[in-house]
Amino acid sequence: MSSALTDLLPHPIVQAPMAGGVSVPQLAAAVSEAGGLGFLAAGYKTADGMYQEIKQLRGLTARPFGVNLFLPQPETADPAAVDVYAHQLAGEATWYETELGDPDSGRDDGYDAKLAVLLDNPVPVVSFHFGVPAREVVDSLHRVGTFALVTATTAEEARAVERSGADAVIAQGVEAGGHQGTHRDVPEADGSGVGLLSLVAQVRESVGIPVIAAGGIMRGSQIAAVLAAGAVAAQLGTAFLATHESGAHALHKQALTNPLYVRTELTRAFSGRPARGLVNRFLREHGPYAPAAYPDVHHLTAPLRKAAAKAGDAQGMALWAGQGHRMARELPAGQLVEVLAAELAAARTALSAGGAL
Repeated sequence: MSSALTDLLPHPIVQAPMAGGVSVPQLAAAVSEAGGLGFLAAGYKTADGMYQEIKQLRGLTARPFGVNLFLPQPETADPAAVDVYAHQLAGEATWYETELGDPDSGRDDGYDAKLAVLLDNPVPVVSFHFGVPAREVVDSLHRVGTFALVTATTAEEARAVERSGADAVIAQGVEAGGHQGTHRDVPEADGSGVGLLSLVAQVRESVGIPVIAAGGIMRGSQIAAVLAAGAVAAQLGTAFLATHESGAHALHKQALTNPLYVRTELTRAFSGRPARGLVNRFLREHGPYAPAAYPDVHHLTAPLRKAAAKAGDAQGMALWAGQGHRMARELPAGQLVEVLAAELAAARTALSAGGAL
């Protein structure tokens, strides 16, 4: 199965699906055309919106690609805590001259409808975030010829992924930008994530399915390192966020290398679930008080984030980024794949000659 999966991509480079408008068809197509595996992010879209993007992507490339789905989330949020947070954000709504969003706007992200589309119109790869799909779901994808990948942040989660029948596990280290793909949202575990190299080693010893490494990877030498640790490929998000084809807001792209943003932090401020972003005003002021309430907080803050972007105020935006963000390169996505592949080849040559990465 490892070779069948990796046969989909000439280079062991996967473009991470980044929800919120970043992973547009043009980006996924450019990555796939260059020999990587491009991904669309179905999160926060309607089933029809996802389908239209798949159609557009298929018009841009005949190469394999993937689509990412968010698992429905259980109702664990405390409504009173969400109300308190909404009261705290009232000043933001006034400042940006907008209304707060409705925290009860839906919990399942149209999961069943999206699955139905993907079974009627199969794509090469489907990945899952925020949990493990049911065995029946994985089996149904296999019946239509689709590979299933699932994110895990611990060895225990990776074992659950293997039990689901998935073809590979995406081992996501704590360095990763955006949302941590933990299977359960446990506030007591905040800040206890495992670094990528340690996680890959732990997962490789825990499961027999292929491992794709994700988290803070920005250079070909880092891809060589995770391959040496036992991964079959590397998934990169922040590295592709800065590319020409990325749908990220211009302010978001600029912030990656702006010396004003010196570090990243895991925060619940924007969505109610731990996600790594550049530390800006909104994160500093509201992160310490944000409740464990996803997607309630995501819905609540959505108009604020949109208004901040419209106003050109990066201090109110969710600037998702991994720990390697300062190494971002503003290149066409296809060229970035080629550069990463060349760096990977050079690193492998150095290793075989007994040199250092």
